[in-house]
Amino acid sequence: MSEVTHPGLGSRRSMVEQLQLDMRLLGMLGAFALVILVFTVATGGTFLTPRNIFNITIQTVSVAIMATGMVFVIVMRHIDLSVGSLLAMCSAVMAMTQTQWLPQYFGLPLGHWAIAPLAILAGLVTGTAIGALHGWLAGYQGIPSFIVTLGGLLIWRNVAWYTTRGQTIGPLDQTLILFGGAEGILFPTWSWIIGIAATLVALWAIWSTRKRKESHGFPVKPLWAEAVLSALAAGAILGFVAILNAYQLPPGRLRRMFEARGETVPEGYSIGHGLPISVLLLILVVVAMTVIARKTRFGRYIYATGGNPEAAALSGINTRWLTVKVFALMGFLCGLSALVAQARLQNHGNDIGTLDELRVIAAAVIGGTALAGGVGTIYGAILGALIMQSLQSGMGMVGVDTPFQNIVVGLVLVLAVWIDAAYRKRLGVR
Repeated sequence: MSEVTHPGLGSRRSMVEQLQLDMRLLGMLGAFALVILVFTVATGGTFLTPRNIFNITIQTVSVAIMATGMVFVIVMRHIDLSVGSLLAMCSAVMAMTQTQWLPQYFGLPLGHWAIAPLAILAGLVTGTAIGALHGWLAGYQGIPSFIVTLGGLLIWRNVAWYTTRGQTIGPLDQTLILFGGAEGILFPTWSWIIGIAATLVALWAIWSTRKRKESHGFPVKPLWAEAVLSALAAGAILGFVAILNAYQLPPGRLRRMFEARGETVPEGYSIGHGLPISVLLLILVVVAMTVIARKTRFGRYIYATGGNPEAAALSGINTRWLTVKVFALMGFLCGLSALVAQARLQNHGNDIGTLDELRVIAAAVIGGTALAGGVGTIYGAILGALIMQSLQSGMGMVGVDTPFQNIVVGLVLVLAVWIDAAYRKRLGVR
């Protein structure tokens, strides 16, 4: 069975129906395109330059990583208001580990190769442990996650302040800074290699899924529809790489790179930035979280519990232990985001992660995650994070004040929830 046929209706099916596209995803893509169009016109084309796209990309990474975890939390009918404060706590631990604790108590000099991995490990363990504590309080002690994480929002921000004694900690280890974006780049050659490899993997995933459906006798898209989706996927990946490669290194930085090697920049020489390491890290997180959501028992249990907690418990799912694991995963991702955020800023400041809880929840909800639970996608959260960052970047470029930017973000969040409620009501879903 290779194609689906519906007697009398096949010729009249719309292209959208034959492509079997998610209407929510189409709506988000339409909103994203509208944001791009408005700000491109308002900035005279500056919004779509390779430089601005590069900046938006690296600014999105930290929030997007946490948004993938927030999808699982909200799908489970919980909420995590502490992610910004938890990011600050993990960042404080990493900053103190690399600049003071390891050099003072373990004798590792600044710049030692072991400092960066040990500091990263300390931050990830801190985030995972605190997240597990939140999950234990919500799952086993029956405290609503809203209250647990609201308390965490207040507690961990101030524990981080005491950890650093209220000081800005820096400079950070040079290896760790590579995860920040602009300082850690792969340059065009490696970016093309990774882009082509990612394209091949995407095409393999599309066509292997089709073959698997055919082997089980399930309906599949027409061949032309699969070809269109394959072309769109390949075009998006390779186009993204081409744009980042087109952003040339500033002459000053290029000169410093050559001087560090004892060389002189050749006349007329230039090179593009390519993929930032932080973006590559985000891609790996997205792939891993998507596999967890779609291919593992853990992911299936999350969606089953979010869809009907009572039925899930009666079917044998340990929903309390599942809650602990979901919040521990959220904490781990907060630690990963702390790494990216402090590396991009090249220091730990007391205000790091401020209002990130708003941005992360908004990204998940705008991306189609239902607050009622049971529904949500990883790719939707990433698109939601991109929409949020594009809005803020565009408003900043046209001179909108920061308070009004926050007003717009709040309105967009309310609008997204309202649209989701209307959509679910139309489908007859509670």
